[in-house]
Amino acid sequence: PLASKAGSAGTTSKPPFPELDFRSGARVEELNKLIQEFTKHDQREYDDQRALEIHTAKDFIFSMLGMVQKLDQKLPVANEYLLLSGGVREGVVDIDLDELNVYARGTDYDMDFTLLVPALKLHDRNQPVTLDMRHSALCHSWLSLRLFDEGTISKWKDCCTIVDHINGATNYFFSPTKVADWFYDSISIVLSEIQKKPQRGMPKVEKVEKNGTIISIILGVGSSRMLYDIVPVVSFKGWPAVAQSWLMENHFWDGKITEEEVISGFYLVPACSYKGKKDNEWRLSFARSEVQLKKCISSSLMQAYQACKAIIIKLLSRPKAISPYHLRSMMLWACDRLPASYLAQEDYAAHFLLGLIDDLQHCLVNKMCPNYFIPQCNMLEHLSEETVMLHARKLSSVRSDPAEHLRTAIEHVKAANRLTLELQRRGSTTSIPSPQSDGGDTNQPDDRLAKKLQQLVTENPGKSISVFINPDDVTRPHFRIDDKFF
Repeated sequence: PLASKAGSAGTTSKPPFPELDFRSGARVEELNKLIQEFTKHDQREYDDQRALEIHTAKDFIFSMLGMVQKLDQKLPVANEYLLLSGGVREGVVDIDLDELNVYARGTDYDMDFTLLVPALKLHDRNQPVTLDMRHSALCHSWLSLRLFDEGTISKWKDCCTIVDHINGATNYFFSPTKVADWFYDSISIVLSEIQKKPQRGMPKVEKVEKNGTIISIILGVGSSRMLYDIVPVVSFKGWPAVAQSWLMENHFWDGKITEEEVISGFYLVPACSYKGKKDNEWRLSFARSEVQLKKCISSSLMQAYQACKAIIIKLLSRPKAISPYHLRSMMLWACDRLPASYLAQEDYAAHFLLGLIDDLQHCLVNKMCPNYFIPQCNMLEHLSEETVMLHARKLSSVRSDPAEHLRTAIEHVKAANRLTLELQRRGSTTSIPSPQSDGGDTNQPDDRLAKKLQQLVTENPGKSISVFINPDDVTRPHFRIDDKFF
């Protein structure tokens, strides 16, 4: 008892020891400060001019797609796009990165977006959607045009692979590679026409490239460069039967958003499995649901995720085996696994970062990363033992010194911002007015719009934007940021 009393007396006289990470010895307080610094540099503030440039680029892209629709009437007349902040390389959709050219923020672009453009829509079904998965790996599907009317079949025949059956019937399977080829050719024709008659204030098309099955466009608007990764997709209302069991489980978003919001629709994106047939196989994407789920993730966990993503994009880029989408899936699983009260702690970003690194290393060592919506689909199944162990060892070095890797990520984002500012300074004397402006007082409505856009960006950092557009009327903006309309 005496020893016990002495011990307790001794402990009360000592100052509290700073909280340390057991593995690396890093001070948790320092890691939190580094994550905050990374977030400060990673989240850019937009002034009125930049907001107007973002709006001008978006208008140009939507007008271009309206012209693509009019070329051969293939695209739906009144289409519904999903505009996501961040390019495909940032993991906003599950598409393989090994076919994509490397673009760097600061060097090639200042802001990046992903635009999902439905080539086909199946929006008239209330029951679970059953897809033809007989020929595909889990989380993938072929798409027969037999689900559509004769008019649709005749329009898209040239973008299909044809399978003749013994009974004489012909089945047309919608081909992601042929659709992407058609889309790239159509966009190229339209951009060529637009550039023949340039209008004052029109964005400069700096790059148009086909990266696998996506089309990447970099626009110069004033002093800004915007990267748009445009992805042709098939859009469905409702929910796929293969993911029906996921709805029966308990999830972190229960009670925060309604099931109707989460299962309002899904997509097929042009990506195939490791052994799949590229010409026929599409990948299921739940990007619309992920926009909703993101609303339920705490800001401290999102900061840790963004910092972790910046570290792994550089570190695990060769060979390409891990994408930021894997990390996003792990974060969603962590939200299901851990108490909401714990994840809501504002000063726990360091704990979350270390946990995400541990989780990713665990996934690699066990070669197991389940898809969040279809858990029976293991997204790392195809990797070799050599590749997963190589990446696990690289992550081990991060886990041994997370502070140093965070400082490197901060330096990279600061360097990118410096390049952007340098370009802005060089271009500040030649800032571009809105396409609707003639340089006089008529641009006042656009100034108001710029202020509104700046407000939206400030109030909704990192959120995704749904845009509803009628190609016959591109004069009016149709924004939806999460559940708010503008």
